[in-house]
Formats: sequence, structure tokens, C-alpha cells
Amino acid sequence: MHYQNGQAPPPVFLPLHHPPGKIPEPQFYAEPHTYEEPGRAGRRFTREIEASRIHIEKIIGSGESGEVCYGRLQVPGQQDVPVAIKALKAGYTEKQRRDFLSEASIMGQFDHPNIIHLEGVVTRGRLAMIVTEYMENGSLDAFLRTHDGQFTITQLVGMLRGVGAGMRYLADLGYVHRDLAARNVLVDGNLVCKVSDFGLSRVLEDDADAAYTTTGGKIPIRWTAPEAIAFRTFSSASDVWSFGVVMWEVLAYGERPYWNMTNRDVISSVEEGYRLPAPMGCPRALHQLMLDCWHKDRAQRPRFSQIVSVLDALIHNPESLRATATVSRCSAPAFAQSCFDLRGGGGGSGGLTVGDWLDSIRMGRYRDHFAAGGYSSLGMVLRMDAQDVRALGITLMGHQKKILGSIQTMRAQLTGTQGPHRHL
Repeated sequence: MHYQNGQAPPPVFLPLHHPPGKIPEPQFYAEPHTYEEPGRAGRRFTREIEASRIHIEKIIGSGESGEVCYGRLQVPGQQDVPVAIKALKAGYTEKQRRDFLSEASIMGQFDHPNIIHLEGVVTRGRLAMIVTEYMENGSLDAFLRTHDGQFTITQLVGMLRGVGAGMRYLADLGYVHRDLAARNVLVDGNLVCKVSDFGLSRVLEDDADAAYTTTGGKIPIRWTAPEAIAFRTFSSASDVWSFGVVMWEVLAYGERPYWNMTNRDVISSVEEGYRLPAPMGCPRALHQLMLDCWHKDRAQRPRFSQIVSVLDALIHNPESLRATATVSRCSAPAFAQSCFDLRGGGGGSGGLTVGDWLDSIRMGRYRDHFAAGGYSSLGMVLRMDAQDVRALGITLMGHQKKILGSIQTMRAQLTGTQGPHRHL
């Protein structure tokens, strides 16, 4: 698929509402860090909530800056609204408080059904809090892991379409997320996906170590475009690369991208042309879109507007989702080497063990089952069929499919000629 990005003139962004007959001024995202007076951006883009109107009921998680709680927001004359409350942990410095509230200043500028909605902030008092809408199903990666194999391909594409629409909106405002990953997408009770987590520092250009460390922690190597890692060149095109990884996460039901490879191995493998293979059962059209997002030349990657159009077309033409991607390699470079070992008659010596393989496909819980069945090498595993897997006492259909799909992948590599780092 070819995308004509080129050097198009910057688009004009229209406000959501404007008086009839008047030409609206272009609207762009405003960076809170550019405001000289601390707190001015917060006052402009957020609304203050009285702490007495918030009732915290339980802790639902924790982040870099503090705990995340579930609670209810009292709204005069209406029913209480369920909300998520992010509270800054005690002992913070004034700079940490400003950085914490700058995330709210960013969120307060967005108004889109696929972007997490900011209710307001609490700044007057001992605790600083950011209050957002509550998303019942939590983060997308954990949600998919909990419901492994339970959705149709069309439902999964619908989730991706929501993420893409949210990112298209951000890109149109000139906003670069820099930390797009399934863990930073939240899911509501209707399976609507919303982009969240706008806390990664945007002041990276003058930081010599910015490719690896920021005030928000380490750069997420597995989700980050090569040029962003090497040259700190972040753009909507680098967000598109990250979206391709989110696509892979969704089709793999929350599996870890690049499995147990180290960050250093991920960087070098991607630089040499390696790309994540299609997850089991992934439609060919979706894997092709992932590969387009992972084009080495960022100018050749699709824009989010094009991505949403492709996903819309696939949703409206379900037949196009029937053809699955051809499996032509092992699931990771280490597996490819193991396959070459097997092909050469080495019996897999020096390659991965059965336990390593199970861990890499998140089926490590079945190590004892395989050992009890006498499967001591990958060569023996490669001869297994569905009946053999069931005979080990593996009863969950989704787990059977994942194990058999990985075996099929390794078999395909044995009959192929591709090296571990060749571009798909």
C-alpha cells in the first residue's frame, strides 16, 4: 500500500463550533510548558473542582506520580458521576506538582469521543488531583489479556478504529503523543477505546539523554519509531509507528511486543529490517497496514486520516478480513535461529528450550504438562497435533489455538529460507 504524504501544506483546523458566516481562526494545541507563569495554562484549560465534591471509594492502580482511585463526583442537581482520580503522592516538590498538573492542562484542550475526558482538577488544598471520566474496563492490554480469544476480528478492528480516530484528532491539532501503547488506551463498558496518558515530557529536544530517559521514565523502546530513538525526532509519523505496534498488541490479545527480546535486541533487529510477524489468525490486510506503519522512511508511513479510512473500509467489507496473513517465519529472531538449528540436524541444541518457547507465547503455565508428556525438545514439539495438545490436559480452546499456531509458525520456518532479520 502506498501513501502520498510528501510535504503537504499545514491544514487549517476549525473549532468545533463557530457563529454562522464567520471565518474561524485556526486552532492548534498549546504546549503548557511554553507558559512563563506557572499555573496559567492550568487556569486556561482546566476547571477547578472543590475537593468536598469528590468521594473516593477505592484504589484501582498506581502510576509514576501517585495512586489512581475510583470515586464519585457530586454534580448539583444531577446524579453523581463515576470518575477516576489521580492523586499526586505526598512529599512532592513544586516542580513535580507543576509537571503533574500540566498533564491536565494538556487533556483540558481535547474534546473527542476517543480521547479521555477531563472533568477537572483539585489544586486548592494539600492534595493535587486530576479527575477524569471513569473507564470500566481499564487499560486495553490488560482487558484483552483477560478476554483472550473472546472477540470477533470485526470487534477488534472497531477498537483499533477508535484509537485511530482519537490519534487523527490529536494529529490534526498538531499534538504528538510519544507514548502510544495499548497500556495507555482505556476501554469503557461499551468497548469504546480512548487514548489517555498525556504525562510523558514534551521537553525532550534539549535533553542529551532524551532518547532513553525523561521525567516520565524510560522511553518505551518497543513502541517507539527508530528515528525517535536514534535522533529524538518525534512526530505524528512516529506516533503512526506506535499505532502499528498497538494494532499488533490488539490482534495478539495483549501479548508483549517482541516477546522476551531485550530492548537492545529490539533496536538492532528493527534497524536490520525485522518486523513483528502477523499474530495467529490476523487478517492479511491488517498485517499489511501494520507493516505500512513500520516503514523505515517516516514520509512513507500513512497518516492517521488514511489509517482510519482503511479501517472503516475493512469494517464495512468484512470479506476483506477473511484472508489471514501467511505465516513465513518463527515468532521471533531467537525462534528463527532455533529453527535453523533443527533444520541442520542439531536437534535444537543451543536454541530455545521448550520452557523458553512456552514463556515467549505466555503459556509458561503449561511447562509441567509438556515435561510430564515427555516433550523435552522443540523437535518433539514440532511433531505435535491438536490431539497431542489436548492429551496434555490443556482444555482451554484459546490456549490450544495459541500453542498450535506457534507450532505451525515454527514448522513454516523450517521449510522457508528467510533469515531472522529479513523484512516481511
